[in-house]
Amino acid sequence: MPFFVMSQKNFQEIKEIGFSKLINKLSSYDGNKRDEIIKGIGDDAVVFKDKEGTVSCASSEIFLEGIHFDVTYTPLHHLGYKIVTAAVSDIYAINAEPVQLLVNIAIPNKYSVQMVEQIYKGIDAACKDYNVQVTGGDTTASHQILAISVTALGSAPKKNLIYRNNAKIEDIICVTGDLGSAIAGLRILMREKKEWQERSTESFQPDITDYEYVVKRQLIPVARKDLIEAFQKSGIKPTAMIDISQGLMADLKAVAEASGLGAEVYSPAIPITLDTRKVADEMKEDVDKYAFYGGEDYEMLFTMREPLLEKFREIFDDFAVIGKMTNQYQELKINTGEGETIQVDLN
Repeated sequence: MPFFVMSQKNFQEIKEIGFSKLINKLSSYDGNKRDEIIKGIGDDAVVFKDKEGTVSCASSEIFLEGIHFDVTYTPLHHLGYKIVTAAVSDIYAINAEPVQLLVNIAIPNKYSVQMVEQIYKGIDAACKDYNVQVTGGDTTASHQILAISVTALGSAPKKNLIYRNNAKIEDIICVTGDLGSAIAGLRILMREKKEWQERSTESFQPDITDYEYVVKRQLIPVARKDLIEAFQKSGIKPTAMIDISQGLMADLKAVAEASGLGAEVYSPAIPITLDTRKVADEMKEDVDKYAFYGGEDYEMLFTMREPLLEKFREIFDDFAVIGKMTNQYQELKINTGEGETIQVDLN
């Protein structure tokens, strides 16, 4: 947890070395080498080869200081890791494999060489975890805020691709992991920032030991590469899939609308950890709202035919069945499990 002002002895201004040397320094953080990459960093454009029978895919993410992250409580290497996770998660969401990453960054003068390196160390660590190579991008100056944009490029056999518009009536709705923990972590970080501001001290060091799980889920989310590997191993292909980045309700709505269907969700089946419930209780907030609307969990929502459920569980069991797709177009029903059904208009 930062909550500190960087010591001047660890602050080397970018103008001391210039952008050319900075770019050379950052180019060493290039993730994993991939056989598909013919020419990566060091030329005007990346050159890569496609395998016969495969298609290429791409997804971009942009993170802006003050909007998508707060440097008060976001370690910069965690920021680098998180933005890679956000980009490759979209590639996994169509059942493809991320291969390479392009990184564009605009850096204000308040950031030092060492601080920018921390971002790239996080990017490098994530790329190694996801077996992705950083192949290029652009680096420039910014007047006020730090801005980072990454584009993930991937590939997959065309027959393996999964889109969000192919869910069928009576398909079961599944989600991996747990939901709401990322927003719970953010709530803790925001509370600690407020206390730090009220104390007006540079030496404030928050104790987040009791909230380690949810804070980690906010700062260093992990894309569900393991789910995609399980689909490949089992030979099972879901009918539709989307990563949960905007929140369960928003992302389920996207699947339902694209597929021309409705959905019914059983609220007690939503996977929520005790850590997340503890935070909601402390904040006197509704934990179901964390899970339904929180976002940034980077779990996967997928639909599949119910007869395939048990076979898939033999290969992969870190998911919960939370509902089913219905023929009631643009209607989302939430069954509370207490004899009450809440209808949500998807318009």
